[in-house]
Order: sequence, then structure tokens, then C-alpha cells
Amino acid sequence: MWLLNAAIFFVLFAFALNNQEPVTLRLFFGASWQAPLVLVLLMVLVLGVFMGVAVMLPLWLRAKKARQRHAATGTTSDTDSTLMSSLNDPRHGL
Repeated sequence: MWLLNAAIFFVLFAFALNNQEPVTLRLFFGASWQAPLVLVLLMVLVLGVFMGVAVMLPLWLRAKKARQRHAATGTTSDTDSTLMSSLNDPRHGL
């Protein structure tokens, strides 16, 4: 496993070294920003992860509340059982 992590790191490091050319991002109202391509790609990745977590957060909180309610009462309502079954469905996702 350590060797796989090292290989992934070196591949990404080589990618970063090969993509240091500056790119220009043209923003609204004539504003522009220049940065290395690898930095722009990293920022887009971080922004995508943040947006994904923000979209999933309400579902995670609702599921957590349903689990707590189920643990406290020992019974489930139709909504709770539907929510829990949809989270445990193996066909869900990619």
C-alpha cells in the first residue's frame, strides 16, 4: 500500500511540474487573474469537493437525525424506513 501511495504521489508531482505555465482566467467585468495551471486545477478540485459536501450535508444530517430518533424510540415511521432503505440500497450511486 505504501508503494502505491508513493507512486500516486510521484505521478501527481510530475503532473504539477509539467503544468507550471501561467493561465489567464477572465472573470466578470473585465477582471482577469493569472496563475499556474496546476494551481487553478487544484482550486477547482477543492471547490468541487466543497460543493459536493455542501449538497450532501442536509441528507447526512437528516439520516443522522433519523438514526437517533430510531435508537431513542425503537420504532420507525414510514419516512424513516424509506430514508434508511434508500441509504442502504446497493444500487445507489455509480
